[in-house]
Amino acid sequence: MTAHGTAAAGGDGIARSSPPGTPPPPDGLLSLDELMPWSVRPLRTGRTWVSGPDPVVLRARWERLAAAEAAEQERLFAPTRSRTPHTSVAALPGRSAGTGRFARTPGPCPDPVRILHGPYDEQWLLPDHRLIDAARPELWRVADGQQLFAVDHSSAPEDAGPALSVTALLPDGHSPAGRPGRIRPLYRRPGGTEPNLAPGLADLLRGRLGGGPDPDAFTPEAVLAWTLAAALPSPTGLRVPLPADAEVWSSGVALGRELMRLQSRGARGGERPRLPGGRRPYVRATLPARPTELRYEAGDETLVVGDGRISPVPAAAWEFTVGGVRVLELWFGRRAAASAGRGPDGAAPDGLDAVGARGWPREWTSELLELITVLALLDDTAGPREQLRDRLGAGPLIGPAELRAAGVLPVPSSARRPASVLGHQEEGPEGQFALL
Repeated sequence: MTAHGTAAAGGDGIARSSPPGTPPPPDGLLSLDELMPWSVRPLRTGRTWVSGPDPVVLRARWERLAAAEAAEQERLFAPTRSRTPHTSVAALPGRSAGTGRFARTPGPCPDPVRILHGPYDEQWLLPDHRLIDAARPELWRVADGQQLFAVDHSSAPEDAGPALSVTALLPDGHSPAGRPGRIRPLYRRPGGTEPNLAPGLADLLRGRLGGGPDPDAFTPEAVLAWTLAAALPSPTGLRVPLPADAEVWSSGVALGRELMRLQSRGARGGERPRLPGGRRPYVRATLPARPTELRYEAGDETLVVGDGRISPVPAAAWEFTVGGVRVLELWFGRRAAASAGRGPDGAAPDGLDAVGARGWPREWTSELLELITVLALLDDTAGPREQLRDRLGAGPLIGPAELRAAGVLPVPSSARRPASVLGHQEEGPEGQFALL
């Protein structure tokens, strides 16, 4: 898992790209920084071995590290300025991993947690703050069954999918294009409270577009759904048009909700993505234990994985890109390296990256089938997304000037900072407790 810092953001998780008082975007659209003011930089692990596609491997790495003698443990740990085996830090919110120095008291291996690595790759992470350079505790503090996270993954003009991703998993903010995204929780507090939206925005939209028959037309999730469907990339960040037509808003929210269902893979009670009969991909020849090659045969819509074969695979799923990178190739390359015991960059591994390779688990095949399904269904939304863009291009729109006149903009600086979570104890370094 990799991520990069940016001079536009501070280490406290506050977005710096659009400070209060910044003029509205020149194109007359709403900046995503103004729509969802609180954003957090990507996670930075500092070491590759703490995350990966196989939780069994992560446990094996932990056991190897915990059992190593002092000098070997130091080497395997891969120390950085932020973390060494002798660093004591606060526990991650909601996690029970140790807070004492790893070299002295490793403790039991924490259960790996599911994360989203980039926009479409579900992987695993060892949730121990002693092992992660910048885990962004403010995100863990609000991650629960009601939370959704939006991530800008730096889309390119040739990308097939939306410019924004939404997930119910904790995202690492990684961008396949190599540039950092921004992680924006939908809610600023646990339990789905205090939306991370420009204060007064939902009320303005409700008053401007009318309540209508749908009581959920202007909920925080509806605003996020609209944003997912309508957000447009630009050289200075995502821009979001707001329609002045209630019917356009309604159709965009419906499209965005479908995109959310696909991208989150049916999380939070939704139906898991499923292609109709005749289009569903199946394994026609068993995938080998350590495949090294992935190619696509367009004639019979077959994805060839080593000696294994999966079909039918729509060409659109194979060609689906994010940040100019083909998603299926990127997903496969990470697992092919792991199954062969190679490092994330494909080079000969060193240290804990070489620990635990166990071939190609059955779970990866199931995940590949689901990823093909998700990409194919997302491509099916390209037409409706283009139609929505055309309708928005014809106007009319609710512009920044109207939002400023209504007092929605500029966003107050407090909305760009994490909310205080009062009355909640968290374990600090060396077992001390602090009240947040």
